[in-house]
Amino acid sequence: MSTHVLFLFLVAAALSFGGSAHAQPVPPPVVGDISVDRNDATPLEEVRKLIAAGRTKQALASADEHLAKNPRNAQMRFVRGVILSDMNDTAAARLVFEQLTEDFPELPEPYNNLAVLYAADGQLDRARGALEMALLARPDYATAHENMGDVYLQMAADAYQRAATLQPANRAVSSKLALTREMVTKARNPR
Repeated sequence: MSTHVLFLFLVAAALSFGGSAHAQPVPPPVVGDISVDRNDATPLEEVRKLIAAGRTKQALASADEHLAKNPRNAQMRFVRGVILSDMNDTAAARLVFEQLTEDFPELPEPYNNLAVLYAADGQLDRARGALEMALLARPDYATAHENMGDVYLQMAADAYQRAATLQPANRAVSSKLALTREMVTKARNPR
């Protein structure tokens, strides 16, 4: 799964104009055989192989099993949040990412993925806040910068829509709204 797909899907489904943004997915492993030999694979590799094989429920069970023994494993907790997002259990995924930001505030990825979920739910101010935290943690985090742009673009489209509703004859607002909608459409469908 590309970093573009999850956030793009969530925002497009939840917001009136959509917009692209990126969640940090589980990086795909190099997988030859989908069977998992517990003696050869680390728990994280095992979960990644299960995800790559499309065995999401097993991946979640394996992550939970590992986390029962190692509850502070930030990587496994993050992967668990991504799995829950992929399973459309956004409430549980949000809780995982929120807890990660509390326990590991120096990690930008949980803030980014939390922003994905907030934006998909139409909570653009909260998404912006989470992205600001991601960028405080890592100022060179390009994905978070792009997501911030997408959030601002959606906020602009929403503001122009409200202005157009209040002043339907205002050509400048109508023009800006049309331009913003076009930008959102292009961001949603690159190339």
